[in-house]
Amino acid sequence: MNSGNQSDATLGQVIEVLEDLYPIRLAEDWDHVGLAVGDRSAPVRRICFAVDATYATITEALDWGADLIVTHHPFLFSAVHSVSTDTDRGHIIHQLIAGGCALYTAHTNADSAQGGVNDALADLIGLQDTTPLVPDSQDPTCGLGRVGKLEHSLSLRDLAQRLADAIPVTAQGVRVAGDLGARVSTVAVLGGSGASLLDAAVNANPDVYITSDFKHHDALDAREAAHHRSATAAGIGQTPYLIDTAHYASEWPWLPVAASAVKTAMEQRGYSMDTWVSTLRTDPWTARVQPKGGTA
Repeated sequence: MNSGNQSDATLGQVIEVLEDLYPIRLAEDWDHVGLAVGDRSAPVRRICFAVDATYATITEALDWGADLIVTHHPFLFSAVHSVSTDTDRGHIIHQLIAGGCALYTAHTNADSAQGGVNDALADLIGLQDTTPLVPDSQDPTCGLGRVGKLEHSLSLRDLAQRLADAIPVTAQGVRVAGDLGARVSTVAVLGGSGASLLDAAVNANPDVYITSDFKHHDALDAREAAHHRSATAAGIGQTPYLIDTAHYASEWPWLPVAASAVKTAMEQRGYSMDTWVSTLRTDPWTARVQPKGGTA
């Protein structure tokens, strides 16, 4: 833990910056965001960014000397009735406290905010003129998901390859539902689990919807509905095609964006800040086995 001096920012000041960038108001009602562990008066000079607070990411951050870990996923999402070291959560909380390290979460507020998770994903594949898939009721420039256009149309295969080359490698890889040779130009994205917003994506009329965690029946029903629309309406293709990534992989691109934004904002306030973006893979799936000689 840094001992701190008069030139150090406090945790409370860093939180002010985080909440300017990713307003708490934008979080979904069911979400649990904000400060989970820490003393707002404590000094902060080193911030680590990770998708998840796991044993591995916390150990990495503490070894680096982090005063604060900012994660995308909430660490204390479900009710906790004990923080004893007998429990997984309790053990991690004790590690953080012993290491003098705070833990803060920006989840669905970072999804909806400008410059957040969905803008990072959209920028990664080169979308232009993006708008929210589900605009916020108070600020239509914010909201869940993004819809935009590619500068030049691509085949569905090439778009999937562009995405696969840009996000972290996972055992799942990038899955595609649709005609790989089809030309696509309008794309909707939603980092993390976005099957619940499939209707909104269809209404936005993109050529492709990119998200994570599609269940079998959701994906199958979506493709069957696209076939039906194509068969009953002249000139309509079998869209939207679907691209499914590992959950962690679709949200990780926000981390370097957030680290840069926080560092810049703190420096503008006169505080020097070191940031670290964890590249440890927190996707729970560790391997993919295919039959010998088989192909996807």
